[in-house]
Amino acid sequence: MSIENCPSYSQNDVKVALENSFKNLGEIEKYIKKGQRVFLKANLLKKNRPDDAVTTHPSIVEAVANAIKAIGAIPVIGDSPAGPFSYRALKSIYESTGMADVAARTGAELNYDTEEVEVKIPSGKIIKQATFMKALMECDAIVSMPKLKTHGLTVYTGAVKNQFGAIPGLVKAGYHLSMPDVKDFSDMLIDINTILKPVLTIMDAVVAMEGNGPSAGRPKKVGLIISSDDVFALDTVATSIIGLKHQDVPTVFMAQRRGLGRMEDIIIAGMNIEDVKIDDFDIPTLRGFSVTEKIPPFLSRYLDRHVKPYPIFHHDICKSCGICVSNCPPKALKMVGNKPVVDLKTCIRCFCCQELCPHKAVSIKKPSIAKLFYR
Repeated sequence: MSIENCPSYSQNDVKVALENSFKNLGEIEKYIKKGQRVFLKANLLKKNRPDDAVTTHPSIVEAVANAIKAIGAIPVIGDSPAGPFSYRALKSIYESTGMADVAARTGAELNYDTEEVEVKIPSGKIIKQATFMKALMECDAIVSMPKLKTHGLTVYTGAVKNQFGAIPGLVKAGYHLSMPDVKDFSDMLIDINTILKPVLTIMDAVVAMEGNGPSAGRPKKVGLIISSDDVFALDTVATSIIGLKHQDVPTVFMAQRRGLGRMEDIIIAGMNIEDVKIDDFDIPTLRGFSVTEKIPPFLSRYLDRHVKPYPIFHHDICKSCGICVSNCPPKALKMVGNKPVVDLKTCIRCFCCQELCPHKAVSIKKPSIAKLFYR
């Protein structure tokens, strides 16, 4: 586990931080061999510019691609963003996020293979098989490159959540629909990570996202690159840095229940975690997961119905593009008067609408009564 200072996205700062990170972890050759095809699984959620702090910054992807090429391996840049998993969609996202420029400068490949493959997960707790990008599964190694961000459903998105992008485009909706409970959804993400197992995870925490993440929040300077060969350990450390208690982060809490990512088992090289902690990181409204874990099931169901946060649509900002409606897993949205309207009885609170809105016209509302239960 490595924590390194990276004050900016300048080529020199990123190169130095990555070189130090690799030294802390035993050098890159320990994880990647000459001739291997290595899938650089960035967070390319949707069409955003690098400075929006929504996607993995291209400077970090470029530096990792160069490091992989330097040892004679072949970097393949890719992700399966939300929405249709098609050549046209990928091309547009690669261009907007700066990945096309990275490929041009480094000679890395951009993945345009949209085929899918079913993979068995024999030891899965929630799922026993999953649908993944065929291109990712055919590579010899995976390097996951998440962005440190807040998240409406899972509170935080990092190493474990980044692997959800291995599931092709619109197929993701089925997982949301069949696992509306955040505990089950988090356990599913853990199941996925027990199969995919990136050889390295390199987190872009130079500029994170706080507040209404993962796409409508605010950029927050953190100035770090956090790396590990263990996705669960990385999330435990990253959430600690931004001031989250592990019991308040579903993916971390559920992983630790399985004995994964326990702080007492983690050895950190590089910077001291106490020296980099942030006490003013704005965490999203959806907190209180640990509260519902400690109350009877009947009361938990009541809270889910009456106290859970819900999406609010700001029609004055909305451009009537319909992306929220077309990507709503339970089909709880419809256009009325050319504006989205939600049926809260059908809504499963996955907040895909908020996550995918290109105009930041969706926010998450917490009922006043929730303050009695949730912090």
